[in-house]
Amino acid sequence: MKNLRPVGVIGAGKYVPERILDNAELEKMVETNDEWIVSRTGIRERHIAAPEQATSDLAYEASIKALASAGIKPEELDLIIVATITPDTSFPSTACILQDKLGAKKAAAFDLSAACSGFVYSLAAATGFIQNGMYNNALVIGADTLSRITDYTDRNTCVLFGDGAGAVVLGEVPQGRGFQSFDLGAEGAGGDQLKLPAGGSRLPASAETVDAKQHFIYMNGRDVFKFAVRVMGTATEEVLRKAEMTKDDIDLFIPHQANIRIIQSAMQRLNLSEDRVMINVDKYANTSAASIPLALVEAYEQGRIKEGDRVVMVGFGGGLTWGGAALIW
Repeated sequence: MKNLRPVGVIGAGKYVPERILDNAELEKMVETNDEWIVSRTGIRERHIAAPEQATSDLAYEASIKALASAGIKPEELDLIIVATITPDTSFPSTACILQDKLGAKKAAAFDLSAACSGFVYSLAAATGFIQNGMYNNALVIGADTLSRITDYTDRNTCVLFGDGAGAVVLGEVPQGRGFQSFDLGAEGAGGDQLKLPAGGSRLPASAETVDAKQHFIYMNGRDVFKFAVRVMGTATEEVLRKAEMTKDDIDLFIPHQANIRIIQSAMQRLNLSEDRVMINVDKYANTSAASIPLALVEAYEQGRIKEGDRVVMVGFGGGLTWGGAALIW
């Protein structure tokens, strides 16, 4: 990647729905309590989309802010990628719906499905398009409305998820800046550990699938936790190796915000102090593809990312998948 056109983030924005669902409210819905949720996950509250909001609406709000931050008009966009597992519809893609809402008439548009790793996968794809000269810029959004596929009678999963969107505009940056490396991977044999069982061509929607609650997230928490702890460390080490960086070079580590224990495990393995790690899982819970961009944009807004900083983002999710990116801001 060293001799290719340097590509980095030139604008960023985020959006979360207004409604907040805190642990106290969840206590009234299922058999759980705030202390249990916080001690095991670190989550205190999550944002929930309004009934009339779909994933494209969340993505639109984040995109408008990212475009304004980049100083780019929608009609100047070359490419739109939306990372999501909760598209408005199976087709057309949420990216095409968003393209129309934005008025980005010349932009190519597609969705990318890699669950919680989707944003990093999308960054890698968009970077490749710009590096090789096919496009000059790209709008990359991680957006999910997980409340639509969460079973609020299942106390093991309903406490974990929230809704939101984060967006970045990618473009050419000065030499020595931008993305230095990516590490993407999959472990498809573990796909059954975290899935939405019905609604596709394998199990089309029917009265039976609805009655069996197969249109809600299923997760084998124990196995997914083990996978996450393992790949958070290995993916970070691999992306650092590719970028010719060390753990000591990391100015800010932005992990997927799924569970505070997984984040703490990664911090311990990488010997990172809390001031070098972005954590906002307490406010937003697990927002799948939106998780990393929400954390990235919030860190930037808080002044925790400055020009020249070395930023490492690592996610893991359904598939099973993982993705890491090293970036010089």
